[in-house]
Amino acid sequence: MPNRRWTPLRTALALLLAATLLSGTPRGRAADPQPYTVSIAPTRIAALDGAVHDASTLISLRDTAPVGPFALVARARDDHTRFIAALHSFGYYDGQVAITVAGHPLDDPDLPRLLAETPAATKVAVEVALTPGPLFHLGAVTLQGDVPPDARAALKLATGQPAVAADVLAARGRLLSALRNGGHALAKVDEPVATLHEASRTLDVAFAADPGPRVDLGPIAITGNKRTNEAYLRRRLLIHQGEQFDPRAIEKARQDLVATGLFSTVQITPPAGLDAQGQLPMQVAVQELPLHVVSLGAAYSTDLGISLNASWSDRNLFGNGENLTLSAAATELGGTAALQPGYNVGATLTFPDWLQRGQALTLHALAMQQYLIAYNQTAAIIGADVVRSLTPELTGSVGIAGEQESIQQEGVTRGYTLLQLPLSLKFDNTHDLLNPTHGVRAAALLTPTESFGQGNSNFLIAQVSASTYLDMFGDGRTVLALRGLVGSVQGATTFAVPADQRFYAGGSGTVRGFLFQSVGPQFPDGVPIGGNAIDAGSVELRQRFGASYGAVVFVDAGQVSTSSAPFTGTPQVGVGVGARYYTSFGPLRADFAVPVTNQPHAGNFEVYIGIGQAF
Repeated sequence: MPNRRWTPLRTALALLLAATLLSGTPRGRAADPQPYTVSIAPTRIAALDGAVHDASTLISLRDTAPVGPFALVARARDDHTRFIAALHSFGYYDGQVAITVAGHPLDDPDLPRLLAETPAATKVAVEVALTPGPLFHLGAVTLQGDVPPDARAALKLATGQPAVAADVLAARGRLLSALRNGGHALAKVDEPVATLHEASRTLDVAFAADPGPRVDLGPIAITGNKRTNEAYLRRRLLIHQGEQFDPRAIEKARQDLVATGLFSTVQITPPAGLDAQGQLPMQVAVQELPLHVVSLGAAYSTDLGISLNASWSDRNLFGNGENLTLSAAATELGGTAALQPGYNVGATLTFPDWLQRGQALTLHALAMQQYLIAYNQTAAIIGADVVRSLTPELTGSVGIAGEQESIQQEGVTRGYTLLQLPLSLKFDNTHDLLNPTHGVRAAALLTPTESFGQGNSNFLIAQVSASTYLDMFGDGRTVLALRGLVGSVQGATTFAVPADQRFYAGGSGTVRGFLFQSVGPQFPDGVPIGGNAIDAGSVELRQRFGASYGAVVFVDAGQVSTSSAPFTGTPQVGVGVGARYYTSFGPLRADFAVPVTNQPHAGNFEVYIGIGQAF
């Protein structure tokens, strides 16, 4: 048999991919549509069967684009070509396809007439049988051109491998990427030339590559920045003139600029060729996001009632990415754990890349008032934090904060002046703030505190929390979420610690189903005391249904004690169910929970509504 030669090899695979897109398939409607059924006999080769099903216009257009008898035959013939392409793409170059319509082969000249005489309501059967035949394998694999050895190794094709078109085309892509990653910015790799040897059932593949020179980056121009200072962008930019061209480094630099939150788009592209010095100039084109952002939010729970919040932000205050946010919130509107509404008003100013890259300075001020069953608080807080990225997933911070507050508990009002030095270490590899499906979040917080006022004291607040998310089947639709919290106050007795600095449990953050702050020791009248130690945990199973709906079931448990040792209080347990509606920005959450252990003055049930998963 004569050998067959293709340039390019892409033909077979392109036909298969085009079948799934259906962009060029006519969708005309005949005057008298011919209903039909389709049956494709399995080949027992799962990948091939899936590709054939996806390629079939007989299946994909059966309901959306009915056709008459003549067009049905044409559609079946078109599928015959698609199925042959699918066989070739998987290395079955001697494969055969047989299609019958109403029991007649497609080349039966009487088939259109027979279909035209079929009653309009009768569905005709379209049956497809594929005979793959022997699998062809790769023969000689050759590469022409002065290609470095490490790039040659990127082909990863060897004599004897199945002659799958997708593998051959992927090898071309790997070779081109390897050359460009090695600094050959102008590298070219022609589409492979394939020669089929039917007698030996092999496919020879030849690649031709022109690596071109190894080049360095040239001058970098920045365009599109209006508010953002060019000097800031150049300090932030991860690529520089004189460095070897590396598309991976260029993409990393692009993503880093996107991560600043200043730009809607960032493009880093070279011009057509090298400059007079033999370098490759680059152009960074940015499009800035709107300077100001207004955000509105709301949440509801039966214990804390409705909270309404609003904020205004300037995302680039001085042109170096500084973010100023002014916020205000009305809180405890109608909740069973609140005596009357409260508020908070705050301002936050963040300086990114402060003193060094990846380190931010944040200044913050907050005025607040809240009237909870546990205590009433009026406070003013100012502080500063330095947050540093240690790795992409790990951050550390150190800060200082001063707080002037008035606390009323059990009819007694005390004033405090607090000086705190909060230290934290946080890890997060979940990559989804509102709907994590895998990964771990963990935080360790240490807050040395000096309390001045009625009964001076100094103490250390230590707290460790973590949550993890187990994707049960790998598709993000069934997730087992776990969280835990352990905390302790060292150095002072419970009543020497201001009431707002003590630990409380109960509510959405610890044990759902219980009234906010109700878990733990209480005064004789049922008012929560708070404690010097806490431990709490949650288990939640999240199941998604269809595209937009989901449900959860959960169990929470926790305890608070006046001792500084965790796990010494009386455990309380709550259980509940919830509904989820998934949107483009995150799930809308509604949870219902009840206590299953007896804690006085803890309520009978709680409802929580908000945006995002509970944790």
